Amino acid sequence: MVTIMIEVDQGDIFHKSVLEKVRDLTLAMREVSAVNQFQITSLASKKLKEVHSSTEGIESSPLMWPDVPQDAERMAELRSAVLRNPLVYGPYVSKDLQATLITVDFIDQKVDYATVFKEINAAIAKVDDGSVRIRVVGDPILFGWVNHYLPETLHLVFYALGLTLVMLFVLLRTWRGVVLPLLAGLVSAIWALGICQILGIHFEPLVIVVAMLITSRAVSHSVQIVNRFDDELDIQPEGVELPRTAARVALADLFRPGMLGVIADAACMAVVAMSPIPMLQKLTVLSVVWVATLTVSAVILTPVLLSYIRKPRGFAHPVNLQPLLRKVLDFAVGITLSRARFVVLAISLIVIVSAGIYALNLKIGDANPGSPILWPQAKYNQDSSAINKRFEGVDRMFVVIGDDKHPGLVKSNEALQSMNRFQRFMEVQPEIGGSLSVADVLPHVNASLHEGNPHYLEMSDNEAINGSLLAMLDSVSEPGDMDRFIDRGPANASVTLMFRDRQGETIRTAVARIKEFIAANPLREGKWQLAGGTVGVMAAINEIILSSQIEAIALALLVLAVLCTIVYRSTIAGMLFMVPVIISNMLTFAFMVWMGIGMSINTVPVAALGIGLGVDYAFYIADRVKEEIAIGSTPEHAIRQALQSAGMGVIVTASVLILSTLLWWVSSLRFQAEMGLLMAIWLSVSAMSALFVMPSMIYVFRPKFIFGESHGEMRTPLEQAA
Repeated sequence: MVTIMIEVDQGDIFHKSVLEKVRDLTLAMREVSAVNQFQITSLASKKLKEVHSSTEGIESSPLMWPDVPQDAERMAELRSAVLRNPLVYGPYVSKDLQATLITVDFIDQKVDYATVFKEINAAIAKVDDGSVRIRVVGDPILFGWVNHYLPETLHLVFYALGLTLVMLFVLLRTWRGVVLPLLAGLVSAIWALGICQILGIHFEPLVIVVAMLITSRAVSHSVQIVNRFDDELDIQPEGVELPRTAARVALADLFRPGMLGVIADAACMAVVAMSPIPMLQKLTVLSVVWVATLTVSAVILTPVLLSYIRKPRGFAHPVNLQPLLRKVLDFAVGITLSRARFVVLAISLIVIVSAGIYALNLKIGDANPGSPILWPQAKYNQDSSAINKRFEGVDRMFVVIGDDKHPGLVKSNEALQSMNRFQRFMEVQPEIGGSLSVADVLPHVNASLHEGNPHYLEMSDNEAINGSLLAMLDSVSEPGDMDRFIDRGPANASVTLMFRDRQGETIRTAVARIKEFIAANPLREGKWQLAGGTVGVMAAINEIILSSQIEAIALALLVLAVLCTIVYRSTIAGMLFMVPVIISNMLTFAFMVWMGIGMSINTVPVAALGIGLGVDYAFYIADRVKEEIAIGSTPEHAIRQALQSAGMGVIVTASVLILSTLLWWVSSLRFQAEMGLLMAIWLSVSAMSALFVMPSMIYVFRPKFIFGESHGEMRTPLEQAA
């Protein structure tokens, strides 16, 4: 549904020029693609009527159709008709008479948001001469704005890519350090998008954040291999086979951590597919396929191409920043090999506990009013706020009472009285601005039959009379008029609840109150059914996320632990590699609480992929220590070599990717900006954990899967017991 508000600054809307705009815009909505012709409602439509009785029976006449009142007398009559009609005064004309609404519904199976967005804005532009303010909201408009910013999003993609390549060129000083990571990301993107096209999975604009996250993994794995290739050049003697030998060593030594990192990313993302939400399932397939392509595009293709390098020891420019980066790595070595490592571990424990406790406040669903996809100052959110201030609410939830097995059930006193009590009960919640059902309409028909006597402004206790009132109302209605109240049986009736915001807490409170009312007011016949509309769908999504969030995170950690246990043949390995993941995720979730970012259908995939993201760097550090120990190095020398070699790859990729993801903060789409910031935090914490926490744990606990039996006497009692 799309809601359009036309408002004036001075006076009221009952002026010919204003109402002509309402009429023109209402007529223009009939030409919009996929519109439901029977569900266009405004003062200028046939849907808003005045019901009255005469000697000939019940009559209904449109308030302002087909023409706008041409003189002051008729304008005053229209004003009076609006004021005495509670189904119009409040729901469609504001209490201060300075604004009126046009609501437009669409056929779900046919609607194209981008097309609807363009056509509605074009219609508004034709009538907007600056004398009134026109505001428009609704999901077709919201996602139309997302598509509107697609060119900006693509520009940011290219800017981030350009910044990544420039920084790689400056830090690595070789063309291979720029071209090969770029090629790895490009190949994986082509394969993934091609496969998804074959599978019929569409690439939504909001998914670009996930795509950038996966592409960063391709760059990271490729840079690690290029960096190891460069290290081998320093220790291999000059010869014809030098590039091939260095590439072979790089592939052999980094194959295990590289493949484990890719598989961990894919497996943690695959957990999201357990959700019954089709959108998340399709996104999971896209992500898993994309991540899986990295096994070839980054882990294998990069060393293969490195073997063909002709001048391996040349540099593309004289600026050498490596000594500066070495100082950071020397600091990490000094921390790890001194007693400061115990301080690092103690701080890590404090961070996990404190951030974990704070992260318990993470909200499920939208955490702020308006749409979290856009910034608060965005036109859509400003329009939404303005409409909610003047009217009952733009977001709707539909609750149905009835039973297909009992035609005519909604005519019963029990059903009608239950709807009435339900509406009064729900309207106590401040975020619910109002409600509407057939139980609101029948009292006015009843009063009309008694010459407008307010004493009869209630439903009858007699089911036969209520049935007659319903039949009278139906007889004077146009096609589609009653569809928003009852079905053709009439076996089912809907209650529409209008919400002023769609925050997760608002929706959970409403659903809890609905269930409380149903439990306290059982029906002899029929049943209550929850819930339709935008808010109803969001309620279902939030319930799924709430019930599965902890399980999904726990399962992803379990998958990671099992993978590490299988690869390294040690349960300690699984426990050890979970530590940097827990640190990065607890800090990120705590940051989401602090920033007011809720766990929604848009953020769940990023969170799941972040679990795999949090451990990739640690794999390279731990595996290099294991490699050095295997050739007879001392623990101190092994850690020093690991940090100076694999650590260089970590610090290069982390610094490059952190800056490129922070570039998304300037996006007009709040969701993309915040997810870019979250990605930067994940990368930062993961890199710090890999450089400081992981080496400290390895040196303190001396796990057997790294040090083997030769250093068994140096292991801690905890390790010996394991």
